[in-house]
Amino acid sequence: MPRDLRRFVALLESRGQLRRVSAEVDPDLEIAEIADRLLACGGPALLFERVKGSAMPLLINVLGTLERICWALGMEEPRELEELGKKLALLYQPRPPKSFAQAVELGQALFSVFKARPGRDLLPPCQQVVLRGEEVDLTQLPLLRVYPGDAGRVLTLGLMVTKDPENGIPNVGVYRLQLQSRNTMTVQWLSVRGATRHLRKAAALGRKLEVAVAIGVDPAVILAAATPLPVDLSEWLFAGLYSGEGLHLARCKTVDLEVPAQAEIVLEGTITPGEVAPDGPAGDHIGYYGPRNEQAPLIRFHCLSHRRDPLYLTTFSGKPPKENDLMALALNRIYTPILRQQVPEIVDFFLPMEALGYKAAILSIDKAYPGQARRAALAFWSALPQFSYTKFVIVVDKDINVRDPRQVLWCLCSRVDPQRDVFILPDNPFDALDFATEKRGLGGKMGIDATTKIPPETDAPWRAPLAPDPQVARLVDRRWAEYGLADLDLQPADPRLFGYEL
Repeated sequence: MPRDLRRFVALLESRGQLRRVSAEVDPDLEIAEIADRLLACGGPALLFERVKGSAMPLLINVLGTLERICWALGMEEPRELEELGKKLALLYQPRPPKSFAQAVELGQALFSVFKARPGRDLLPPCQQVVLRGEEVDLTQLPLLRVYPGDAGRVLTLGLMVTKDPENGIPNVGVYRLQLQSRNTMTVQWLSVRGATRHLRKAAALGRKLEVAVAIGVDPAVILAAATPLPVDLSEWLFAGLYSGEGLHLARCKTVDLEVPAQAEIVLEGTITPGEVAPDGPAGDHIGYYGPRNEQAPLIRFHCLSHRRDPLYLTTFSGKPPKENDLMALALNRIYTPILRQQVPEIVDFFLPMEALGYKAAILSIDKAYPGQARRAALAFWSALPQFSYTKFVIVVDKDINVRDPRQVLWCLCSRVDPQRDVFILPDNPFDALDFATEKRGLGGKMGIDATTKIPPETDAPWRAPLAPDPQVARLVDRRWAEYGLADLDLQPADPRLFGYEL
């Protein structure tokens, strides 16, 4: 039985991680307010059964905890994500095996690729109902308006499928679309995204760009679409690797594109190069309103198909925590082995949620020579296109837990001389949504070397860190019960004891 959103919803409900809301709710601000309160406390997914102005039930907060993201990938805890990452690392940049064990490991990874190949459905569920032309009415979708200053209602968790006009390679991405009329929407995307390259190529060839948007798919497919991949790797194949089985695809009715056959809703349309409309302002992942874009590409939809009794899946962006932040944490774990393969000195790395998923990175390295921290930071910025938008890279030693902000802050304050250890790269291509930069789309990057310094990085003697006497520590371990302290819990203290208010 193919994997789909409905099976995952049933799993969530069976584990007590789904709440049904039978009261009528308004998609204009009200739903987002409810969901935001539950996101902040790690609450369950929500299924709104009666949405004002639409006949479709609405799902939100489905991927609102790291635990539920692991379930979507058939796992139980975040550490398993790195095992998946090791398999992907073998495929990301294949290398000739140097031993029999490595050959077996590569063979297993290649067999996973064989199992992950997508299949085709001739009678796909996503086309049980097909509407064309004037029948298409996007206002019947329960589109959200999230913040009071938003210009309109938005579609936020649809997978947009386009195809390179020259070589036919498809690209799948997740973008925000704003409703403009019964059959049109504008799209907000960054210039480095695959779909923007496709539109530029279509414009150069004097063609329209075909577009399909799949709404309500298996969450593993959403994670694959959100994964930063090289342009020649297929998101459909990665979706199969994530879920452990090949994705079922269906050919669209009116455009030469394929979409997940088990999707709840599919929109089909075209973008005419140069046809634009105003988009925004809209609340963005930065935590502020994004600017109004007078030149947003306009999509004209001429076909809408859906399953019988479809579920509408959505989410929204804003100041963390949001669902996209949790997905970024999961992808961070998955990509750790891949980054280690590209930059071998990196032991671990972390993109904190509060840093908007990618604006700040903390790297730990196995330091062996002077200048290595700077090299690691520069290598990180160039490892993946998305990392080029990272503002701050902090490099620490391998003995520091990059996921413990107290350890990282200690390193910053005890091992860094800003005059020596901070370097800035000015005037880099940057996230156009980041309004903090002086020039839109152009900004600086900062690297901070918070590692132990070795000559010639410093001429001053580096002092040894404080540590207990090992023999005394073992003695205290042996006598702990004798002290009458065996009943005390030595787990990490409540952060509030140290002045933190979380």
